[in-house]
Amino acid sequence: MVSIKGGTIELRDYINMDKWLSSDYTLSNPGSVKKAITWSEMIEPFHVMKYPVTQHLYHLVMHEEVEMSVDHLPMTEVSWIDSIIFCNKLSRMLGRTECYTITNESEKTTYNKTANGFRLLTDAEWQYTCKAGTMGYRYAKIDQIAWYQKNSNGSVHEVGQLLPNPWGIFDMIGNVWEWCWDLYDPERYGNYRVFRGGSWAEVENNCGSTSRRKSMPDFKIDDLGFRIALTKL
Repeated sequence: MVSIKGGTIELRDYINMDKWLSSDYTLSNPGSVKKAITWSEMIEPFHVMKYPVTQHLYHLVMHEEVEMSVDHLPMTEVSWIDSIIFCNKLSRMLGRTECYTITNESEKTTYNKTANGFRLLTDAEWQYTCKAGTMGYRYAKIDQIAWYQKNSNGSVHEVGQLLPNPWGIFDMIGNVWEWCWDLYDPERYGNYRVFRGGSWAEVENNCGSTSRRKSMPDFKIDDLGFRIALTKL
């Protein structure tokens, strides 16, 4: 785990102002009326995994078999729900207190901030960690740090093969999107959760420190994974 000092981070997003036509968040008005919003958040010191969770680690914790050839690939095809279940299970295995109380309605799942177990990064923590004190959209030239559509040859790559960010953390941009803890916008999108960073399948413009998307908590796809953190070692 890499220790992250506290600080502040400014975040930005573009909110779709169109009204939903259905109550299950699946059908909106045609067109796109968006409003830019910015906000700042304080980040307390914490600790973050140097790499995204690998297939080897995931299957070891979940007691599932995995081919040796994919040991160092990031875990993909994993939902937000899967990722917090993993965090709780790893916490139990290592004698730590679970961070999450999981309910059938995912938006009512709670996060115990005083627990010492493993957890997802928050949206703000993710961006703060990704930028690592730098000011731009990326901390280096994209081909030095990220697997994306142009250089990935159409697939995910083993973790840690390209340069880390200034704080020694690998694969923050590209390779796989990473789930975060946060609900995206409960009023407009219900239980949709945030994921960050871009992936091997994305064009260059979609891979960066402020790149943010959202989806249902049970959504799975082959370029979406997660990274874990600890509030205290």
